[in-house]
Amino acid sequence: MCGRYSSTKAPADLADEFRAVDATEDDVAPDFNVAPTKQVTTVVERHPRDDDGEPVRDETQRTLRRVRWGLVPSWSKDASGGARMINARSETAADKPAFRRALSSRRCLLPADGWYEWQRRDTDTGKTKQPYFTSYRDGSSIAMAGIWEYWKPKDAALLEEYPDGLVTVAVLTTEAVGPLADIHDRMPLVLAPDAWDAWLNPDTDAKDESVARLLAPPSAALVDRMELRPVSNRVNNVRNNGPELLEALRPDEVDEALQLDLLNSGRNPE
Repeated sequence: MCGRYSSTKAPADLADEFRAVDATEDDVAPDFNVAPTKQVTTVVERHPRDDDGEPVRDETQRTLRRVRWGLVPSWSKDASGGARMINARSETAADKPAFRRALSSRRCLLPADGWYEWQRRDTDTGKTKQPYFTSYRDGSSIAMAGIWEYWKPKDAALLEEYPDGLVTVAVLTTEAVGPLADIHDRMPLVLAPDAWDAWLNPDTDAKDESVARLLAPPSAALVDRMELRPVSNRVNNVRNNGPELLEALRPDEVDEALQLDLLNSGRNPE
């Protein structure tokens, strides 16, 4: 799964990397601890609209936009369920009422420095978790496949709270590949640059072979470009947000962190 990640590059740099127009508008601060319900940067490709509001079918525009992490289906009565739908399984999204419409025509990318995952460990004194951070070795952005949805409430009170509606997103996940499977059995669906055009194409249905083939786990060659390192359990608290969260722990520090985790959970590490 994907429940936390880091996104620290400036929108202008991401726009260059993803060949997109920066439409984020607001100042976007580096975020080393992106968590559900936060505003996140996405890459979308849509048809521009003419003066009458109609889509110009022979043109597309790729833009960077800010949306909320946690998908709210268009038919939802309220927005409360979004916090639970931060991920969608790539194997079944096309069959799920909450995700299938978005997968069909509202696909996006979520740029990330990398993502966090927690490895469950059984020790003699109890169970604990060690966070790991996965990123590309060369520092290029990881492109996590996502789907987005637009929700506008019908209830008058909610309409007052969300007068412009709400755009939300979910990260697609898949089976973990190679050494990543030693940490967790799931991982974000990461797409290589040569897959971005097909994934973002707003005119291609998810059943089309050009899109359907991208729903498989990434290749071993792509995963080989990544590095995996243990990091501090300070990432567990969303209030912690700084570059220190990405620093690799030494083996002795990993043992100390696990012991501290047991202490904080009320179990005796001795």
